[in-house]
Amino acid sequence: MDRISLILVIIGAMNWLLIGLFQFDFVAWICGGQASVFARIIYSLVGLAGLWCISLLFRKREHVVEK
Repeated sequence: MDRISLILVIIGAMNWLLIGLFQFDFVAWICGGQASVFARIIYSLVGLAGLWCISLLFRKREHVVEK
């Protein structure tokens, strides 16, 4: 779940980078507009993934000892 969430957050960040630099919404372009059902699903999944990634900040980390 953590990796899937991180991948979705990275996709969302890249989309925001495109919006910020070029005023181009890649997700909307692929899905046929921001209001399309598919685009709204993608935006929602990215948002939920972002919320999930907040939990990564507060988890205890396991220390890996290499031999």
